[in-house]
Amino acid sequence: FGVPFVRAVCLTMPSIFSYESAEVDWCESNFVRSAVIAEYYNTISNVSFFLLSPALLYLNREYCQKKAVPLYFVSGLLLLVGAFSMYFHMTLSYVGQLLDELSILWTLAVAYSFWYPQAYFPKCIKTRRHFFWLTGITTVISTLMSFVKPTLNAYALNCIAFHLLYMTRKELKKCNDKRVHRMAAVMVMWWALAITSWISDRWLCWLWQAINFPYFHSFWHVLIALSLLYCCPLVIYFDVTYEMPSFKPKLEYWPSDSWPVVVPYVTLEEPHKQC
Repeated sequence: FGVPFVRAVCLTMPSIFSYESAEVDWCESNFVRSAVIAEYYNTISNVSFFLLSPALLYLNREYCQKKAVPLYFVSGLLLLVGAFSMYFHMTLSYVGQLLDELSILWTLAVAYSFWYPQAYFPKCIKTRRHFFWLTGITTVISTLMSFVKPTLNAYALNCIAFHLLYMTRKELKKCNDKRVHRMAAVMVMWWALAITSWISDRWLCWLWQAINFPYFHSFWHVLIALSLLYCCPLVIYFDVTYEMPSFKPKLEYWPSDSWPVVVPYVTLEEPHKQC
């Protein structure tokens, strides 16, 4: 066909960076409140991730002082999740969609790599270094597969939550601390509200548009951030129990136990003195 034909095809093909080139479009109407922001409320609701990361680092600073890398890595990636999700909903571009979904995938991969209890490793995995390699290879393969059908990525990523809930249930059976059980219950409540909002926006868009309230995906951003605000201290609590046996994790609430709405965090009791 020759170079002119190829050049003509390339000119007519939409750029992967172009506005509204993504395979998915959420329920909120596009460019209603801004000429440059496609989904206004879906975009600004990602501010919740920019608040989440510093809150986790500040409140769990005792853990960071003893074991800084995991929480710093995860908190940094959560900032990227917020930034890429903001870019995606602002442009609805194909690249934005991939960055949004892949940032979540890599955040989960890093969290699993650092915090997955060694007691649950597959029998063929003997050390955490080997588990790093397994997680890394699996994540790279999943990343490449994400380019095949990006619209399926979000459903697959949400399914990982069921494994996290299963692991939480197993750990709670071993734990007698009522505070930990309360924190897990609140985490599940926020997650249930978040996933309900996500599914409602995806499957019941016709209803929300009929009543002029198509904003449930923006609720998803805020609610899943709240869920993570409880999930991360819970994971840290169990990580200290498994990986730092010389310390005893203690669950505290900010700003105070007496407040009706609180944010949990983990403190470390001093190591037992040797006689």
